[in-house]
Amino acid sequence: MDKNFNYSNLKLGIIGGGQLGKIMSQKAKKMGFHVTILDPTFNCPAAQVSDKHIIGDFHDSKKLEQLVQESDVTTFELEHVDTTVLKELYDNGHNIHPSPYVIELIQNKYEQKKLLDKKGIPIPAYKNVKKDEDLSAFGFPVIQKVKLGGYDGKGVQILRIEADLDKALPTESFIEELVDIDKELAIIVARNIEGEIKCYPVVEMLFDERINICDIVLAPANISKEIEKKSIEIAIASVKALEGVGIFGVELFLTSQGEILVNEIAPRPHNSGHYTVEACATSQFEQMIRAVTNLPLGSTKLISPAVMINVLGEEGYEGEPFIHGIHDTLEIPELSFHFYGKTFTKPFRKMGHITVLDDDINKALEKAMKAKDILKIKGSKKI
Repeated sequence: MDKNFNYSNLKLGIIGGGQLGKIMSQKAKKMGFHVTILDPTFNCPAAQVSDKHIIGDFHDSKKLEQLVQESDVTTFELEHVDTTVLKELYDNGHNIHPSPYVIELIQNKYEQKKLLDKKGIPIPAYKNVKKDEDLSAFGFPVIQKVKLGGYDGKGVQILRIEADLDKALPTESFIEELVDIDKELAIIVARNIEGEIKCYPVVEMLFDERINICDIVLAPANISKEIEKKSIEIAIASVKALEGVGIFGVELFLTSQGEILVNEIAPRPHNSGHYTVEACATSQFEQMIRAVTNLPLGSTKLISPAVMINVLGEEGYEGEPFIHGIHDTLEIPELSFHFYGKTFTKPFRKMGHITVLDDDINKALEKAMKAKDILKIKGSKKI
C-alpha cells in the first residue's frame, strides 16, 4: 500500500473476533474503514461491531483465504491460526501484517526463545525437552512450557521438586529456569510498514496466582529511570529482531538482581495495553490499525496514570452473564467499564475490564481495588 491509497474505501480483515478484535473494529470504524472479521463463534464480541462476519475456524484454509481476498489489509487478534495458506497469500502480494512468518515463529515459544537468544536479547536460561531426563537438566524448581498453544497461564507447569515430574505436561515442551522475579513488566511496541517504531510506557503486571492470569496493570510502572530506559531498549531490540509490523506486547521480568529478561512476545494488542484506550493519546488498538495500513504511528503520550483491572467470570458460576454492582462501580470517579459482550461466562473467563485514571497512581489503584470488590460477573447457573 502506498500513500496514495484511497483510505475512504479501505477494507480491513481481522482474524479473530474476541475482545481484542472488538476494540480494534471499533477503532477502525471510527476511522471509516470497512471491517470483516473471521471467527467460529456466532455473535462473538467483534461481530457485534463489525461490518461482516465470516463464520469459520482459524484453521479453515478456505475461509482464511476468503477473508484475505476480500480485504485490502488483514491482521490478527490472536496468533493461534493456520499459517500455511496465509504464507502463500502473503508471498503472492497480499497485505497481511504481522506477516504469517512472524506469526508462525511466535506461535512456537521455543523457536521464539531461540531467535531472541540468537539476536542477543537477554532471556531466562532454557533447554529443549527431547526426553524425560531433560526436564531435570536445571534441577528444581524449574518451569516447563509447551511449545505450541499456550496462553493466559495455560501450558505452563512449575515443577518444584523431583516428585512433580509426574505432573509434567505430556506434549512438546521446553524448560526454563525459575527466575527470582522482583516485578513483571510489559511494554507495547508499535512498528509500522516503513519501520517507524514507537513505545508505550513501561507498565507493571500483577497476576492472579490461582490461574497465573494477568489481573492488574499499573501504568506507569514504579521503577527507576535506569530500569525504564533499559526495558525500552530491550523491547525495541526484540521487535526489531522479529522484523514485525503491528503491535507487540513484550513481557519482561525484572529480577531481584536488577536484570531485565524477555519472557515472551505477543504479536497483537495485549492485555497490558488496555489502559491506553483512556490513558494515552493513541490507544494500542488504533495504533495497530495505523501500523498495518501504512499510516503514521500516533503519539504514545501517557495523558494520566492509570490502573487496569481484568473483570473475570466469578468462580462457581457459568452460563448467561449477569453484571452485579455496575451502578455503584460507575459512581467511582474517572472509571471506565468495558464489557466485552461475551454471551457465556465461566470461572476466570475474561469478560471485561475496568480502567481508572488519577494523577496519583496509588489513588487510582485504591479506586480500582474498590471497583474490583464491587463489580462481579456471575452466570445464570451455579456450578
